[in-house]
Amino acid sequence: MNMLMFERILHEYQVIGRRLPSEQEPTPKLFRMRIFAPNEIVAKSRYWYFLSKLHKAKRANGEIVSVNEIFEKNPTKVKNFGIWLRYDSRSGTHNMYKEYRETTRAAAVEACYQDMAARHRARFSSVQIIRVATVKSADVRRPYIQQLLQPRLKFPLPHRVQRPAKKAERALIIAQRPSTFY
Repeated sequence: MNMLMFERILHEYQVIGRRLPSEQEPTPKLFRMRIFAPNEIVAKSRYWYFLSKLHKAKRANGEIVSVNEIFEKNPTKVKNFGIWLRYDSRSGTHNMYKEYRETTRAAAVEACYQDMAARHRARFSSVQIIRVATVKSADVRRPYIQQLLQPRLKFPLPHRVQRPAKKAERALIIAQRPSTFY
């Protein structure tokens, strides 16, 4: 059986950087961030963007110590993720909390970016992910995720067409319409 494999657009990176050592500060403080980006170059760029907003540091007088990609411990298990974010709309800046049901943190953030683009017309550059956390099933707040947590969840199969086992057994003309409702 052929499984369709596709590469995720976003990856999770841990970027550690600091200001350049100077006479006033020979061992500058290290700043660590978890950044979601398509590649290492964009991750470094986003790191400097956020660091310049949070602390008095910029790329010209700073250095990146390390960039590591973070992989999910259990990428086959479905988990609930809560995402705290801030985005710029046409009218102003808004804070938001959203929940997603995905297998990895990167997939949840990717779904969040798609959701923000669809519902709020927010571009990648205008959305800032503040925090991503795994949420226990008991602590899920949103009803569209709560409905998927029922223990005996079933999905209807509304339009099932009976098909023959072999093409040779197929009848070209049948006297009545097929009954597809069960």
